[in-house]
Amino acid sequence: MSDNRDDISTPGRVSKLAQLTDWPAAGEPTAPHEPAEPKVDPSSESAGPDDPLATARRRFARLLGEFRRTAVLVPFDANGSLWTSDRGGVRWICAFSDEQALARFARAQADAEREWTYRTILGARLLDALVPMLPGPAGVALDAGSDDGMLFPPVEGIVPDAAVVDLGEKQ
Repeated sequence: MSDNRDDISTPGRVSKLAQLTDWPAAGEPTAPHEPAEPKVDPSSESAGPDDPLATARRRFARLLGEFRRTAVLVPFDANGSLWTSDRGGVRWICAFSDEQALARFARAQADAEREWTYRTILGARLLDALVPMLPGPAGVALDAGSDDGMLFPPVEGIVPDAAVVDLGEKQ
């Protein structure tokens, strides 16, 4: 289900995740895929192709771009609020790449028997609109608890400037 409304007050879909928890994990990873032809970041050319930090930054930039273009599932708790988790002083919006990933999370929470309400939201909307609405520092945790999970923290280049956490570092 895709929904482009401006509010998220009414969750869009209900799924009995207990029905999905026995499904095997898909053969492909649930994290966004890398494109076959990576774009070259001109600022990292001087670092050389064997620089692991430059390689990691390019890979993360591709994953971030893919996440921003992808619709993900965002569950709601029993009270109808976005499912979030507070860790290390950051509130993380939990998002999932598909129903199977959400079902595995529900099972890990020992809560797979209830009906989980969730909404399909574009990754860019999560980062650009919903993260800044939360009190304090916030980011997005994609496929939390899985081996393919990914964090999009409240730092420059990921969330809007107003939602960036000041790390006290100047470049």
